[in-house]
Amino acid sequence: MSATTSKEDPIVIVGAGVFGLSTALELCQRGYKNVTVLDRMLPPVPDGSSVDISRIVRYDYSDPFYMKLAREAVQSWGSGPFHPYYYNTGFVLTSEEKSDAFLEKLKGLLRSQGQTFKDFQTTQQLIDEFPHLKDVKQEFTGYINPNAGWADAAGAITALAARCSELGVSFVTGPRGTMTSLRIDDSRVTGVHVAKGPPISSSNVILATGAWSNQYLDLTHAVSSSAQPVGFIQLTSEEAAEISRMPVVINMTSGFFVFPPTPHTNILKVARHSHGFDTSIQVDGRTISSPKRDVNNAASSYLPDDADEALREGLRQILPKLADKPWVRRRLCWYTDTPQGDFVVDNHPTIKGLFIAIGGAGHGFKFLPILGKYIADCFEDKASTEVRQKWRLEKSSQTTGPMVCNDGSRRGPARRLLTAQEQAKL
Repeated sequence: MSATTSKEDPIVIVGAGVFGLSTALELCQRGYKNVTVLDRMLPPVPDGSSVDISRIVRYDYSDPFYMKLAREAVQSWGSGPFHPYYYNTGFVLTSEEKSDAFLEKLKGLLRSQGQTFKDFQTTQQLIDEFPHLKDVKQEFTGYINPNAGWADAAGAITALAARCSELGVSFVTGPRGTMTSLRIDDSRVTGVHVAKGPPISSSNVILATGAWSNQYLDLTHAVSSSAQPVGFIQLTSEEAAEISRMPVVINMTSGFFVFPPTPHTNILKVARHSHGFDTSIQVDGRTISSPKRDVNNAASSYLPDDADEALREGLRQILPKLADKPWVRRRLCWYTDTPQGDFVVDNHPTIKGLFIAIGGAGHGFKFLPILGKYIADCFEDKASTEVRQKWRLEKSSQTTGPMVCNDGSRRGPARRLLTAQEQAKL
């Protein structure tokens, strides 16, 4: 933020996901009077990453910074205004290895911070703790975090957007809310060009555009976008009741994870936290991986065959009775990856008035109750040195090849570029 910015000055936030909305809410709570959020669609934006029926909420991080931050978020989920959307079912981290180095690192950090967890060395020990997992076929080791679970992402985002509106945030959607490019004059942002109508003027623009960000700025040295597979299965009430008290379970060897059935709908959601898939899109002479801008990327129910089979195999290991039930929906969920899974929340180094808030790397949503506070601190140049260093936008514009996230949590196959035939089905 410019030192001369007044709380009366207009601020345009591009992107109505968890980064954009949490920032909008916090700025309004700090007295900013003229905040506008732009997006192609009303939140919860259906092809964003902060949507659909569930997201994991946990503090199992190998980085002490994020473990501390996530503990604060989990506490807020449990007692704050978003409590109705949180389910403390527990979170089970499993591995097919007898000793998984990443899980051992997590457990060491949990111990150092005095956090409760419970080891298990065999699948039978896991079943003893959670009888609803009695059909697990794979032999696992791992641990149970009882102070974790999942949140109704679409419900929480809807509530967050409603609260923003109550406090005076303006929303612009449709073609008028679809940014086509930044408006820059003499190295200063002056607003954004949109798909319909004249530019929207503002000397303060916050880019919270997630996986679409490289379409607007060349940030390929700092972030890249990858697509992760997600599937949904409709259970009968009897099938849902049989596993209703199961925790969230992740296989840290394959990246596969599964949620308990969603209450009232009995939908079972499965997904994979892995290295993902790239696309190949031409933007201003550059080739980037990105979702499309002018369509709803969640409308297609296409998954690559290898991803579909990986989800089926995950089910065969953990919930084999349900492994062959038909999908009611599938989608690719877009991550905004960074080298170490760090968020990118910083002023642009050369464009005055432009602030960046992106890089969720598949784990940003869980911080919803507290994220805006930390982003607004960065915007106002009040953040701690630790936060500023963690979330800084690197200035180098040189790339050394495809960016992958090396935070240790990604498992499964290596990142893969979708073929032209596969991309045509998206």
